[in-house]
Amino acid sequence: QVQLMESGGGSVQTGGSLRLSCTASGYIYDSGCMGWFRQVPGKEREGVAAICTSDSTLYASSVKGRFTVSRDNAKNTLYLQMNSLKPEDTAMYYCAAGNVLLLAAAYYRHWGKGTLVTISS
Repeated sequence: QVQLMESGGGSVQTGGSLRLSCTASGYIYDSGCMGWFRQVPGKEREGVAAICTSDSTLYASSVKGRFTVSRDNAKNTLYLQMNSLKPEDTAMYYCAAGNVLLLAAAYYRHWGKGTLVTISS
């Protein structure tokens, strides 16, 4: 059974940084793509960043230049380094496992339960 567990969320002020982590178990971590998504109540889940085994990456335009996605295959862990945070980055952040380098939630089969990020102005 595939399990994904996010950590690293919290509350910071505008301009601050956070690093999210996602540890995978029961998953052939080094054979697919991983993504970060976020969601606020009443809105659809939004793709933030994704990375595949080739280390190819994809970012949403809203975070490009501020967020960096990376993976450590030896640790089965996905990271999202978030810098220059803005209040509009406030959301529940989820990691997900899939097979394509896309930011559409429909292409990801396995999901974590999320970690909350709150940015205050």
